[in-house]
Amino acid sequence: MAFESLGDKLQGVLKKLRGKGKVTEKDIKDAMREVKLALLEADVNFKVVKEFVSSISEKCMGQEVMESLTPSQQIIKIVNDELTLLMGGENQRLEFSNNPPTVIMLCGLQGAGKTTACGKLALNLRKQMGKRPIMVAGDIYRPAAIKQLEVLGAQINIPVFSAGDKISPVEIAKQAVAHAKQHGNDPVIIDTAGRLQIDEKLMNELCEIKSAVNPNEILLVVDSMIGQDAVNIAEVFNKELDISGIILSKLDGDTRGGAALSVKQVTGKPIKYASVGEKLSDLEPFYPDRMASRILGMGDVLTLIDRAQEAIDDKKAKELEEKIRKQQFDLNDFLEQFRQIRKMGSITQLLEMLPGVDKKMIESVDVDDKKIIHIEAIIQSMTDEERRKPQIIGASRKIRIAKGSGTRVQDVNALLKQFEQIRKMMKQFTGPNNAKLMRKMRKLGKF
Repeated sequence: MAFESLGDKLQGVLKKLRGKGKVTEKDIKDAMREVKLALLEADVNFKVVKEFVSSISEKCMGQEVMESLTPSQQIIKIVNDELTLLMGGENQRLEFSNNPPTVIMLCGLQGAGKTTACGKLALNLRKQMGKRPIMVAGDIYRPAAIKQLEVLGAQINIPVFSAGDKISPVEIAKQAVAHAKQHGNDPVIIDTAGRLQIDEKLMNELCEIKSAVNPNEILLVVDSMIGQDAVNIAEVFNKELDISGIILSKLDGDTRGGAALSVKQVTGKPIKYASVGEKLSDLEPFYPDRMASRILGMGDVLTLIDRAQEAIDDKKAKELEEKIRKQQFDLNDFLEQFRQIRKMGSITQLLEMLPGVDKKMIESVDVDDKKIIHIEAIIQSMTDEERRKPQIIGASRKIRIAKGSGTRVQDVNALLKQFEQIRKMMKQFTGPNNAKLMRKMRKLGKF
């Protein structure tokens, strides 16, 4: 989980304050000392930590907070606001050209996940904005870099412009932009070469590409898991190229969060996207306010709704609503709902976005995502009649279904019991008094 270690410590500090009816100056100083240590352990830049804690302390010591009837709530709000500001304040969107194609240049060190980020960004822009992107294989040095991008392009059905490794990346970039103009592709996403470390030759080449194609966006891909080193790298790239934004890769694997909390403050450039998983669809716009809420254990309902709206087919949702009204919900529908949920991410990820659900609560719930695969296997081992009429499934059928799905009879029984409980719950939505509630639920993408 992203920010897991930092989130646990900050939530612990704030929990202590919540338990106090009145907050003293000593309480605030003690809390800020713990906040400071938590941020330093999370590998946040020292200057950033100093300014952050100083700003919070100054606001918390104000008369309005100290004399408030709910001082702890006010302090939590101050911490949340300052954390949001630290990461950029608000989501910064990509700038698109009024005269297509928009050119987006990706840069970064080797191993940061740049080529994968290229594929993720292209897929995101097609799905979210209806764009017709083309990816450009501009890394002619790393073995198999061109092939890797072509494989990614084939997986997501997005074209890749490649001119081999015999001509310069500058010329490849120029040809790619000309090709995009002729074929109506927009944007052009250029995957440039990286190095194991920053060197003059690399920077000169990137500057030449920038001069040749005049990109609308220069996005630096940095590995979240390298902490303050990511900030140092960002400083150098920003100085040489004047980057327009940052893509944080591997944020899902970073339990500390030092890069995300430092890079905007140090470079002045916003985090525009964050990679939150290994799948090509696991790239999300970076919302500082939502991330701050997640770190402080306050949930992230807006991102949850965004995922639901993206994953759930509106036509199927309406069909399901009609089936629920007529009490025709069967195991085929049950299976479809599990598949839709899987598109939204792991069950653990979804639970983390719900406000009021802390880590201990999540750990106490059985959220093994493999069980969803088992459920799918069990239902697929049933005949169509059994899925429509689960009441006909007797002992012999259960044995056959268990063997066919590689599970136990107990697992089949558990699934049927769970399904029956859900079907009973569905009946609550069939009355006339719940029509409005059903419409609201459908709008939120739950049905």
